[in-house]
Amino acid sequence: MAANLPHRYEELASFITGLVDTGVLRSGARAPSLRRLSRERRTSLSTALQAYQLLEDRGVLEARPRSGFYVARRAAVSLEAPAISQPPDTATSVAISATVLKLLEYAADGRLVPLGCAIPSAELLAAGRLDRFLARAARVKGIHYNVYTTPKGDLPLRQEITRRALRWGQALSPEDIVVTCGCTEALTLALKAVSRPGDTTAIEPPTYFGLLHVLEALDLKALELPTDSATGVDLPTLERALEKKSVTACLLSSSFNNPLGCTMPDDKKIALVGLLAEHGVPLIEDDVYGDIYFGAERPKPFVALDPSGNTIYCSSFSKTIAPGYRIGWLATGRHMQRVLEHKLASTLSSPALPQAALADFLSSGAYDSHLRRIRRTFAENINQMIRVIERCFPRGTKVSRPAGGFVLWVELPKPMDSRALFEEALRRGICFVPGDVFSASRRYTHCLRLSCGHGWDGRIEDGLNTIGAIASAALAGGSPAGENHGIRRQQRARSAIKGI
Repeated sequence: MAANLPHRYEELASFITGLVDTGVLRSGARAPSLRRLSRERRTSLSTALQAYQLLEDRGVLEARPRSGFYVARRAAVSLEAPAISQPPDTATSVAISATVLKLLEYAADGRLVPLGCAIPSAELLAAGRLDRFLARAARVKGIHYNVYTTPKGDLPLRQEITRRALRWGQALSPEDIVVTCGCTEALTLALKAVSRPGDTTAIEPPTYFGLLHVLEALDLKALELPTDSATGVDLPTLERALEKKSVTACLLSSSFNNPLGCTMPDDKKIALVGLLAEHGVPLIEDDVYGDIYFGAERPKPFVALDPSGNTIYCSSFSKTIAPGYRIGWLATGRHMQRVLEHKLASTLSSPALPQAALADFLSSGAYDSHLRRIRRTFAENINQMIRVIERCFPRGTKVSRPAGGFVLWVELPKPMDSRALFEEALRRGICFVPGDVFSASRRYTHCLRLSCGHGWDGRIEDGLNTIGAIASAALAGGSPAGENHGIRRQQRARSAIKGI
């Protein structure tokens, strides 16, 4: 009977989905209780729960504490998506490090409204559960882990990583994995293994400014490819660059690019890895957001679709559970020897005790229930934030439609200067990231990135209202302060009415 359970819970999930699609269960309505569903469909409670958890992952249902499961609210968004990026067709030297260091200082300032740094709040990550595993590992295994690990990292952790890779169709051996100090070190080691100073790396703009900082530190040039906010980079442009033999590596996010949140469809991923294999150019993929998906299933990374073994896969747990533990990893493919040489020269090995604690946490099964919760929370945060942007930002604003992750890319009407907007927002105690730092050629000066990684509250909403008011006033040539004052007055009035 156990062998039939997967078929049974998927059948139950399809039954509930049919009720939603036909309008029997409407948006916001309470779904049948687990006991009722198991009784009426003649199945076990555990099978009913599996079905509802699957529907949570697919965004059909949402769980409310001590209340049950409800049909998720999925209202249409009226704002347009950002335009396809049109970067220069020549490689660009990167000079961004000073700006990045300053932005990270602002993002770490707890006095500012936290719309800048793409790190989830500790409250959402439920770090206390992981800390208990760390305390236990220190108590039980501490004497054994106060040593250097092998350069590849703790074996039990590498085994857990390979078990998770099986879920998206990739068979890896623990010997294929190198544990790193976060995803940034993984990307750095990958680039060092396949590039030399002065080489050119193809990237997707806008792209995470941390990747640009790595390119600058390694003295690598960036070739920015036109990028669609829904489907990723333009393959004909990449093909022309490969034919010119001007690119030595390609660095892309496989799932939920930061900041666009876009994911290539599988057929396009297959075409891309085939194109790179044909020209002998390695692909380095950043899949740090892959587990934070809102759709039916986790997107397949490039490495799972690349039979040539030409892809170096990089990820970490920093966006999902443990940013402070600084645990990332890479699956090196054919480049293991070069990666280990550079790992030995940089950090020798990664801290042992956090690896042991994380391995125990993963093996306990707690990570999957945690992921279901934060995926739901981030999807709700993004939806809330888009609604405020629709209501309060200037006419003509465009916003991304991320299918996962927890950042939004906002394109304001020209000639808005997001750097000036940023300076004014800082004066009012709000932090976001201006758009020009997401490009080697310093484009997107009218864009900005917003983080949705903190719990939704009045402080976040007020911060968004203020940014929208400043932008509207600047475009209208009026007084931002006066506009902001008016909005706050309206908010106080609404609050007073609610209290009557």
